[in-house]
Amino acid sequence: MTSTETRDITPGKARERFRAGLSVPTAGWASGYAQANLIAVPADWAYDMLLFCQRNPKPCPVLDVTDAGAWTTPLAPGADLRTDLPRYRVWEHGELIDEPTDVLAHWRDDLVAFLIGCSFTFEGALAAAGVPLRHVEQGRNVSMYVTDRPCRPAGRLRGPMVVSMRPVPPAHLEAAIRESALLPAVHGSPVHCGDPAGLGIADLGEPDFGDPVEAEPDDIPVFWACGVTPQAAVTASRPPFALTHAPGRMFLTDARDEQYRVA
Repeated sequence: MTSTETRDITPGKARERFRAGLSVPTAGWASGYAQANLIAVPADWAYDMLLFCQRNPKPCPVLDVTDAGAWTTPLAPGADLRTDLPRYRVWEHGELIDEPTDVLAHWRDDLVAFLIGCSFTFEGALAAAGVPLRHVEQGRNVSMYVTDRPCRPAGRLRGPMVVSMRPVPPAHLEAAIRESALLPAVHGSPVHCGDPAGLGIADLGEPDFGDPVEAEPDDIPVFWACGVTPQAAVTASRPPFALTHAPGRMFLTDARDEQYRVA
């Protein structure tokens, strides 16, 4: 599909393609609609996860939480959280054991799913304000990095904050900060601009998740808190089981971006 086709596709049609097995990054897909990160944990870990999100709202802004065993959400009526993402990750005791295109074989009746805001949601606002999106232009997944900033622990969960990075020209930096700040439910304003060493990142060319993105000479690296943070907590805290989205391959909701804009 062309970039125009992916931008103009409806979330429902996109989910149909993912359900059929298409596995691609969702940056630039279904413009105008919110995207979400996914993590599902056993019910006896759900309070810890909810508390972790409440204590770390910048990387983990909660959009919805399901009942135990439920795979549906009012964010996308008729969608199936077990099949409608491009790719998933399956975790046991903090170890990644599988990356399937559906989790029907792994789903359990005690799982509670959390849908967490995604920065892909505010990219439409950035583009409308003239901010170039280098990863979309280059057909790549966004770059994501594990930082040296610890999240506030909650119960049995702990771990570092993960960030996504977008190179921004200096003339567009103010617009990037302003437009993303108006959408706090999808991470809001950046957590850092400039030298990646300020976050403990040694090499922008070696992201922990996603793809390296080529910057223009004057671009400033701008970092937003990222919904992959719960996966870093899974690695650090080693719950017995968890299901997540694969980084950059999000759940496309039917909720409009404007629903989360504060002004």
